[in-house]
Amino acid sequence: MEFLYLVILIFTLLLLAYNRVPLLVAMAILISLTVAWTELRHLFYVPSWFRFANGIAAVTLIGFAIKPLRRLLISDRLFGWFRKVMPAVSETEQEALDAGTVWWDAEIFSGRPRWRSLLKNPAPELSKKEQDFIDGPTEELCHMLDDWKICDHFRHLPEEVWQFIRENRFFSMIIPEAYGGLGFSAQANSAVVMKLASRNLTAAVTVMVPNSLGPGELLLHYGTDD
Repeated sequence: MEFLYLVILIFTLLLLAYNRVPLLVAMAILISLTVAWTELRHLFYVPSWFRFANGIAAVTLIGFAIKPLRRLLISDRLFGWFRKVMPAVSETEQEALDAGTVWWDAEIFSGRPRWRSLLKNPAPELSKKEQDFIDGPTEELCHMLDDWKICDHFRHLPEEVWQFIRENRFFSMIIPEAYGGLGFSAQANSAVVMKLASRNLTAAVTVMVPNSLGPGELLLHYGTDD
């Protein structure tokens, strides 16, 4: 019998959490249940710990439901402890974080993504210049890549491959043309890397890193003209 009441308590809390019931509403529900169970104890056996547990859960939610109180008693204290145990973000790391945005990915991590917001964004398309680059230099580079020779024989990219990558500005695909780059979109960058990866991962990663992991974008945001 005691176990049944424990299951009821856990199920109630999980049900409120699963339906994302506002904290003040959840607190009111738990208080009402506490009162109800207290009155019902005259009709049938209701363990005292169960009634107290409902009340304690309701009172605990007060600290989370009222924003000033939550910040004072919970958030500030946890954040202070968290800052002490976490390593400090360096200036370079902070610049890398500030270089991009979370875009629609933030919706995914919210738990309830607004799909209409995503659908409002038009499907990305490659420009003629980007498609010509994929059909031209990228295709030619793919023909130059021998996966077995690169990965099992030479264990590095041949010099002619390096030279071709440099001459065709594969390292500056996202850099604007005003600075000597190709001025490609993220979609084009992804398409080029994906095509190269179908032939040789070493070449694909070599091209991908300067364009998508930071250096190119950091130079755009924080580099000087020199």
